[in-house]
Amino acid sequence: MDFLSFYFKNWPQKYQKKPESGSQNQYSADLIFISDLMIVYTYFSIPSFIIIFADSMKNLSAFKALISQPQKVVIVTHFKPDADALGSSLGLAGYLKKKGHHVTVITPSNYPEFLAWMPGHEEVIALSKTSKAPEKKAVTSIENADIVFCLDFSALSRINELGDWVGKSSATKVLIDHHLDPEKFAEFEQWDTTAASTAGLVFDLIGELGDKNFIDANIANCLYAGLMTDTGGFRHGNTTQKEFLTASELVGYGANPSVISKLIYDTNSIERLRLLGFVLSQKLKVLPEYKTAYMTLTSDELKQFGSQTGDTEGLVNYGLSIKGIKLSVLMYDRKEEIKLSFRSLDDFSVNEMARKYFEGGGHKNASGGQSKLSLEETLNKFLSILPEFKEKLNSNS
Repeated sequence: MDFLSFYFKNWPQKYQKKPESGSQNQYSADLIFISDLMIVYTYFSIPSFIIIFADSMKNLSAFKALISQPQKVVIVTHFKPDADALGSSLGLAGYLKKKGHHVTVITPSNYPEFLAWMPGHEEVIALSKTSKAPEKKAVTSIENADIVFCLDFSALSRINELGDWVGKSSATKVLIDHHLDPEKFAEFEQWDTTAASTAGLVFDLIGELGDKNFIDANIANCLYAGLMTDTGGFRHGNTTQKEFLTASELVGYGANPSVISKLIYDTNSIERLRLLGFVLSQKLKVLPEYKTAYMTLTSDELKQFGSQTGDTEGLVNYGLSIKGIKLSVLMYDRKEEIKLSFRSLDDFSVNEMARKYFEGGGHKNASGGQSKLSLEETLNKFLSILPEFKEKLNSNS
């Protein structure tokens, strides 16, 4: 007797006695029933998360018709792309290429070296401060595009000067994102603020289109990288059952968790490790009365450690590892402006703080911001607003 025959033979025995409605037994039975459904859906390779978890793109049939014939496609993601931004973009690109589309991926800047293993990254048009050639090529691609996908950002300002070109492009625009408060510039939206990652939303969309059979190991590795990093290695509060189910499916399609984890988390330069040591030993400050930790880095300090794109990524999370800390902030001087990274725990919204005072935003517990003030002035501004948030920071929620 095969597995499924055995399973269905024993299925009815679990539900012959119906527990009283609203009882604890009813709750347990409901969970068992859902678990059983997940097993059956997995056995048949049915995209169970569509049925249980996620809302489909509202006008999915029109979108499906849009991509039914080969098109000139551009995929754009945000400035200084992280693993979710680049992974979702390259994963989507790999899928669309298999569908016969001509695809160009554009980033408004370079990206960390530890992401340069992703399949397809060598074809990315990354804008540069030292050369105008990539920008010209990017603008031409946008002008000629039939469809422009905007991934992992909710406002055109997040792609800098490319925002103007995308905004005035006659191409059909598609937004795939999980950040708060999106601008309404796209004809199609795969947008969900409860989603842990944009890579997960790309995976959902491919499933909604009935095209999971197009996913190969290269696509799976890119999407897994985005999912893994935006959940903090499946440790953040945005990690739910759905993230583990998606990760499991991606592994089934060929994603390699141990290799991806090694490439992203454990492939450091000696300079990056020394920068980390310097920040933790010399630059980390704690304000117990506000349950806050903060770190600042001057441009000279970044230069001292030969800082490259991506070297400051993850530093802000160390503040939250301190017992009793609810808010952690990293401020660093990139010469043209001060960059801020905010992280928080529980119900304290750093999105509110970043949006109100630092021209930023993002997620409830993870946001970014910027300041045109000096680093010292930006720090003083941050310290001056903390009393406004003291009650929330010291609440038990």
